[in-house]
Amino acid sequence: MTRLVSGVILAAGAVAAIVWLPLVALRVIVAAIAAAAAFEYAALAGVARPASRWLVVGMAALTCWALGMPARTSVAVVTAVVLAWLAVEVLVFGHDIGRAAVAAYVGGPLGLLVAIHARSGWTVTLLLMATVVVSDTAQYYSGRSFGRRLLAPVISPKKTVEGALGGVAGAALFLALLGPRVLRGEPIVSLALLGVTMAAVGICGDLFESSLKRHAGLKDSSALIPGHGGVLDRIDALLFATPMFYLYLRDLP
Repeated sequence: MTRLVSGVILAAGAVAAIVWLPLVALRVIVAAIAAAAAFEYAALAGVARPASRWLVVGMAALTCWALGMPARTSVAVVTAVVLAWLAVEVLVFGHDIGRAAVAAYVGGPLGLLVAIHARSGWTVTLLLMATVVVSDTAQYYSGRSFGRRLLAPVISPKKTVEGALGGVAGAALFLALLGPRVLRGEPIVSLALLGVTMAAVGICGDLFESSLKRHAGLKDSSALIPGHGGVLDRIDALLFATPMFYLYLRDLP
C-alpha cells in the first residue's frame, strides 16, 4: 500500500509540474531532482568527503540547468554517446565510472528532458515519460508471468529476457498507438521503432544503476521515496531514454 500511495503522489506531482508550472519553475525543480540523484550517486560511488560530495551534486545540477533549454543536436549526440560509453564501462568491463561522470549520467538527460518541454510542450514531454512507464510496467508483468531466462543474473537477478521483450513490445505498441496523436504526421512504423529503441536503452539504464548498487553493496540508491527506494531507482530508465527521444525530435517542426 505504501508503494502504491507514494507512486500515485509522485505521478500526480510530476504531471502537475509538467502541465502547469512555468518553464523556469520546472527547470528549478528538475535541477533539484538532479541534485538529489547526484547525492545518491555520490554515496554509491563512495564519495565520503562532504566537499567532494557537494561538488558532485553541484556538477549535476548546473549541467541540468544549462541544458534546460532547446540544445543543439550535437549536445544531445554527445550526451547519448557518453551514456553509451558509461554503460559499456560498467556493464561490460565492470569499471567504476568515477565522480566526474555524474554530470553526463544525471545532469545531461534531465536537462534534455526540460529542453524537450521548452521545445515541444507538455504533451510531448508526458509522451516520453509515459513510454518509459509503460515499458517498465510491461517488463514487470511480462517477467512475472512468463519470465524463465535471466537477462543479467549477476547484475539484476530478477530481470528476465521475457520481461525485457515484453517491455520492448509494450513501448513500441504504446508509441504506435498514441504517438500519432501527439506527434502528428509521424509514421507509425517510425514511432514503433522509437519505442523499441527507448525501451532497449531504458533497460540498459536500469541495469546500469543496478550495477552501481551492486558494486556499492546496496539494494536501493536511498530510502527517500517510501516503497520505491531513491530518486535514481525511479529515473534510471528515463535517464537513458531521454537523449534518444530528443534526437528523434530534432528534425520535427
